[in-house]
Amino acid sequence: MAISRQQLAKELEPGLNALFGLEYQGYENQHLEIFDVENSDRAFEEEVMLSGFANASVKAEGSGVAFDTANESFTSRYTHETVALAFAITEEAIEDNLYDTIATRYTKALARSMANTKQIKGANVLNNAFSSSFLGGDDKELCATDHPSQSGNQRNELSTASDLSETSIEQALIDIAAFTDERGLKIAARGVKMIIPSALQFTAERIMKSPARVGTSDNDLNAIASKGMIPQGYVVNNYLTDDDAFFIKTDVPNGLKMFNRAAIKTAMEGDFETGNVRYKARERYSFGFSDWRGIFGSPGA
Repeated sequence: MAISRQQLAKELEPGLNALFGLEYQGYENQHLEIFDVENSDRAFEEEVMLSGFANASVKAEGSGVAFDTANESFTSRYTHETVALAFAITEEAIEDNLYDTIATRYTKALARSMANTKQIKGANVLNNAFSSSFLGGDDKELCATDHPSQSGNQRNELSTASDLSETSIEQALIDIAAFTDERGLKIAARGVKMIIPSALQFTAERIMKSPARVGTSDNDLNAIASKGMIPQGYVVNNYLTDDDAFFIKTDVPNGLKMFNRAAIKTAMEGDFETGNVRYKARERYSFGFSDWRGIFGSPGA
């Protein structure tokens, strides 16, 4: 008895879905080391940065309490993208009983493509961190030396671009500790994790784990390691495109975010006109940043 395209799709789909899931989930989700993930049920998300209040004032006996107003500083928007891809198995391949082999290979390739695309889109937030073509809610690139605030310009980029070294990390941590909110109040920010391209992993290993200062003949302590200044260590992101740029994620909330709008979903159907069987994958998400204080970076020298 001949099997119809619809029957074939129905028979093949559960197995292909399982194969797709195994391949997709086996891909390393490096973006989770960078972004805080939230769910969304809208076409886009907006986050408003409030200025907060100034320091409280002393209230004289019998006098009224002073009032302050928290104003909106800027708004960051996350517009979700639909990411999708499909393949078709031809009617001739079905006739020649090649659909099983072809479908298995194509399904694995589709899963790899979807997973790889997500990693590229996530890493591009950092790849474009120093580009004036990619601006945040305050009309500045993610890492800049002149982020505007009510208390004056602030920076989350080294004033002099430097390669990864003990000195540049120490300066970055000093600058992070100097972060203030929009009204100039200290927020006691700390660096918690370093994010680097694969080319810097050996340099980072020596700096982060050597008990003594790297490349010196004296017996000085490696203060970064001894004080545990970056408690979560470093992670390698294989999708960073600049081999000498490095970043330090801070403990400031609402920094780099990913919004999931629709989880990955697969579907399969037969096509009457061509006789092909088609299989697709689709998901919706967005990457971006709200508070630039969530990251500190250097583009390298």
